[in-house]
Amino acid sequence: MGPLSGLKIIEMSAIGPVPLAGMLLADMGADVVIIDKANDPYKMPGDVLRRGKRSIEIDMKSDEGLATVRTLIEHADIVIEGFRPGVMERLGIGPEVFESANPKLIYGRMTGWGQTGPLSQAAGHDINYIAITGALNAIGRNGSAPVPPLNLVGDYGGGTMFLVMGVLAALHESKASGKGQVVDAAITEGTANLMSMFYTMNNIGAWSTRRASNLLDSAAHFYDSYETSDSKFITLGAIEPHFYALMKQKMGLNEEDFGKQNDPRKWPELKAKLAVIVASKTQQQWCDIMEGTDVCFAPVLDFLEAPNHHHMQARNAYVEVDGKVQPAPAPKFSRTKSEVRSAVQSNESEILAQWSRN
Repeated sequence: MGPLSGLKIIEMSAIGPVPLAGMLLADMGADVVIIDKANDPYKMPGDVLRRGKRSIEIDMKSDEGLATVRTLIEHADIVIEGFRPGVMERLGIGPEVFESANPKLIYGRMTGWGQTGPLSQAAGHDINYIAITGALNAIGRNGSAPVPPLNLVGDYGGGTMFLVMGVLAALHESKASGKGQVVDAAITEGTANLMSMFYTMNNIGAWSTRRASNLLDSAAHFYDSYETSDSKFITLGAIEPHFYALMKQKMGLNEEDFGKQNDPRKWPELKAKLAVIVASKTQQQWCDIMEGTDVCFAPVLDFLEAPNHHHMQARNAYVEVDGKVQPAPAPKFSRTKSEVRSAVQSNESEILAQWSRN
């Protein structure tokens, strides 16, 4: 019985940010129904992003199938879809169709470039969307090409999170106005918002567009990852002077070499010296020395190791569903607790019967 219990959501089958948005909403108690296309090649067994949802397979090329989708949307609170602009309209299930039948409907539209603009009809992926926002250019080592940060920054940071925020904000507003609206969530614009702090830092002369020359982009010796003697890695993030002082103490760093923390001219030399020191011990040895202190330290784990970390276990940050380990719902609520449910194949008549009673 999560905080969104009773909310009825249609998720049009998609890849990337839309399924994650549906998963987050389902974890928080919403009844999310995926409209799967017949013989969808992207439908995979064991897909974590389908957890907690019901799904029905509908032939979207048939009049009968489209009529079913239209009826389901008429009973929904929210629709989320990730087609190119105009596709839902051509199918006859665009937002304007429901202005009378479901005037409070929130219609969440997820695209890379947005519903309008010269690139709106162009194909793209995460790497392209974050490229034009300045985010990709800022990520990478000195002398290297920009490094794609998986698809976390664009699809999921600039996309999913802004789509979820948008539809829930629109839902809140509809309680006062009695009217629904379209939420145009563009990954490029969400990602641009994620870059807000760097505009601030640039405004005060504290950030350069040159990659790996700034405080948070691997230039500083006290904010980076380092290889240990067992070919693993640790991270240091001792930005504040008192945290940096503790780092020097814990790592046995001499004041003569490491006394000038914030002199960028010294950073390359200090990084090289620090790399040698870190390489003298194993990852676990550094954990024994620094983990849990104010050094701002953590070991670098892969995503299969992460569920076994003692802090993540203490927080119940991962759960097992249908025999598969995966992230637990977040954030945590004190009263209306989120929960993970298995994905369920359903049928439209069952869903319509339930939704029409509510």
